[in-house]
Amino acid sequence: MFSLKADFVVKELFAHEKVRKQFLSDTLGMPIDRIKTVRLVNPFLRRRLRRQKQGVLDIALVLNDDNKIDIEMQVHMQKHWVRRDLYYLARIYTDDLMIGENYGKLRRCISISLLDFKLFPNDTEYHHIYRLRDEAGKELTNLWEIHIVELGKTLTGDAVDDWIRLFNAKSQEELDMLIIKNEGMREAVEVVREMGLIRTLRWIYDDYWKAKRDRWAEDAYVRDEGIAIGLERGKAEGKAEGKAEAILHLLENKGGKEAIPESLVEKIKAEKREEILKIWLLSAAEAESVEQFRERERL
Repeated sequence: MFSLKADFVVKELFAHEKVRKQFLSDTLGMPIDRIKTVRLVNPFLRRRLRRQKQGVLDIALVLNDDNKIDIEMQVHMQKHWVRRDLYYLARIYTDDLMIGENYGKLRRCISISLLDFKLFPNDTEYHHIYRLRDEAGKELTNLWEIHIVELGKTLTGDAVDDWIRLFNAKSQEELDMLIIKNEGMREAVEVVREMGLIRTLRWIYDDYWKAKRDRWAEDAYVRDEGIAIGLERGKAEGKAEGKAEAILHLLENKGGKEAIPESLVEKIKAEKREEILKIWLLSAAEAESVEQFRERERL
């Protein structure tokens, strides 16, 4: 059976309007008869500047031709995940506004993140909802709303429970139980069953996870090699320059010397604090590009 935690499988599931409606009704606490339409829209956020980071949403929706919704499935913890989530929420909020247009055109935006890791390990609640309020709890506006659902925590009887069971399901028996307990889940379960019978989709699914595993292994190798190079050079030279050179060496492998701005080279070489250089070294090993390294470390 498929794991619904693969992003392309989640996209296939929410390609069905009835599934989208039921999920939003349960997650947002909105009566399903108030959900008239839930349209899939372009997940690519516009880049207004050439150097602006490209934003790509997992699933972009428009609810009742007004509310904009982003649904994200995240399997592994990422550094600065909360900042990343806010970045995407801010981007979808401002994406419609063009030069000369009134701010009244800005629409309510809702972010729903399904996390297969514990973002709040010391908190037993699995569904957190955030809005803009003052210290006394008085709401400023409902234009921004964030839902964080942690899939690995104990269920509490909320309407979202059965969706968590669906995403965590590992057998056909578990799917059958969902329909028995909750008729509203029938459409979602039938879609999952149908996906499991499509051979082409199975091949894509297998290739997807193979690519994921290969990438994780590659990242681990690069990270370990980067740390080893840094430690070896640092030990051999006994100076901060060794770690700085190791950082630059790793960044060169991400895109060549020409991809590293001279100003960045100077900052790295000028840094003498070993604790900072160690952080940069690990970050350079994990980054996919020079640009991502600069964004992470704000250089």
